[in-house]
Amino acid sequence: MSLSAVHGTLSSLKSCQNDINTGMDIVTDVAMDLAETQDNVNGNNSLKELQDVTLECAKLDRDINHFVNVVQQVTSDVTSQQPEAMFSLSETVKRQFELNLSQLSDAELHHHPKVLAFKEGIRNCQDQAGQETAGNLQELDEDIAVTQSQMNFTCPLTTVEMVNPVKNKKCNHHYDEEAIVNLIRNRHSQRKKCRCPVVGCANSDVKESDLVPDQVLRRRIQNQKRNSNKI
Repeated sequence: MSLSAVHGTLSSLKSCQNDINTGMDIVTDVAMDLAETQDNVNGNNSLKELQDVTLECAKLDRDINHFVNVVQQVTSDVTSQQPEAMFSLSETVKRQFELNLSQLSDAELHHHPKVLAFKEGIRNCQDQAGQETAGNLQELDEDIAVTQSQMNFTCPLTTVEMVNPVKNKKCNHHYDEEAIVNLIRNRHSQRKKCRCPVVGCANSDVKESDLVPDQVLRRRIQNQKRNSNKI
């Protein structure tokens, strides 16, 4: 086993995490479509099953994070020791990883950003569906279309339409996830705080923990894009 092989494996795992997060977004979209139309027990059961899928994905994402952290820590220690330590690397990682997992609680999975976004999206769709009546569906659709055209879907950092919008819990501003995360990490690497890029915002310390995926906004952006393609 070589350290280069280990780093290659970690890179593959991180790519898997991207696929897992994309999968959770897809599950959330399906659940929100169902929440907009469901009006019976079977619909509620289906939503529960989809939530369970999201929780399983969140668990896998969390476990990969812990595994990657353990491997990075162990290999960092090994590089300063004798090469013979590489032979016990696998066992050391396994032992430390199992110890970390034993200290975790599945209850914390409900605080995973994607799980929170799933629940918020379902709640918003159910609230909207509960307010609709057969007589005003067309009027509501027109209002939604107008609202979507008036909303600003542009990321303040990239100045282009957001792909994966996240909302800042502190100041309620939206950004594209990749752009704001890169900015935060770059600023922190310079030992500086990250100021909200929205002009006039007083939030001078944006953190990754402040960011929450906004699945409702993401759907609105996708719907507008689909409608534009039909024209």
